[in-house]
Amino acid sequence: MFGIGKPSTKLGKKLKKEGKSNKWLQEKTNLNKNTITQLTSNKDYEPKQQTIKKIMDVIRKEIDKNAKSDDYFDL
Repeated sequence: MFGIGKPSTKLGKKLKKEGKSNKWLQEKTNLNKNTITQLTSNKDYEPKQQTIKKIMDVIRKEIDKNAKSDDYFDL
């Protein structure tokens, strides 16, 4: 799921806290594995708005219906 000492983004930290894996997010969003890895570990990665929307739709459905994008992404 997450490596020891591996850098994490806000999204990566929130997923870990909720016990969710990159694979879980990949399956729920149908996004590429590499995209999910970038989103959860690369603080310099800037996702497209469409990608953020897909992820937030899943988070609001599966984790927190009141979640805000800036809770998960540095926008």
